[in-house]
Parts: sequence; structure tokens; C-alpha cells
Amino acid sequence: MEHPISEFKTKRGIARLLAACRNTADGLSWAWRSEAAFRQEVVVIAIATVVALLLPVSSFQKLVLIGVLILVLIVEIINSAIEAIVDRISLERHPLSKVAKDMGSAAVALTLLLALATWAVVLYNRYL
Repeated sequence: MEHPISEFKTKRGIARLLAACRNTADGLSWAWRSEAAFRQEVVVIAIATVVALLLPVSSFQKLVLIGVLILVLIVEIINSAIEAIVDRISLERHPLSKVAKDMGSAAVALTLLLALATWAVVLYNRYL
């Protein structure tokens, strides 16, 4: 028995790659236009990236400092996707909708804590 194929999965080769790039650009564009938290995080991360690149630490430490910031954006995008799916299903208040949105928010908060801890450890080891 052959599995049904989604109309969205019919592209192959370079057409699939180009479609994936368009989808990525659309997702980032939507996040920028629609999510204030995403915009705020991008501004902070842009500044922190410059700081990380200027710090007198190893290349690996710079990568970790910047990487953990990118992780914050990744989790923020996933959180926004969860919120969009919940809202698409229903705008009614429901306990499970709250759970889904709260868990997405908790994931962002934990990622921010990881980023702060990472920066604190690298800076502590460098300057103290």
C-alpha cells in the first residue's frame, strides 16, 4: 500500500530546495512582522553578537556565545508556530490551548536562562 503524498511534498531537486528557501524567508518575515518578542530578541542578539566577536575569548567560546543566542531565536520561532497552530484550531479559551502556549513560553524562558548562564560562565572564566 502506497502512502498518500501531500501536495506540499511533490517537489524534488532544486525546486524543493528553492521552495524550502522561500518558506524559510516567509517564516522569518512573518516572525519579524508579527512577533514583538522576536524583533526584540533579534536586536539584543545582534548587539550581543558584535560583543561576542570582540571579546578576547577563543573562537570556540565565541561560537558557543553566538550559538546559544541563535538557539533563543529558534525556540522563539517554534513557540510562535505553536501559538499559530493553537489559534488556527480555535480562538476559544481552552485549558489545553493554555497548556500548549504556556509550555512554548516556558521553552523560550529556559533557553534564555541557558543563554544567560552560558554568557555568565564564559565571562566569569575570562575576567575573574
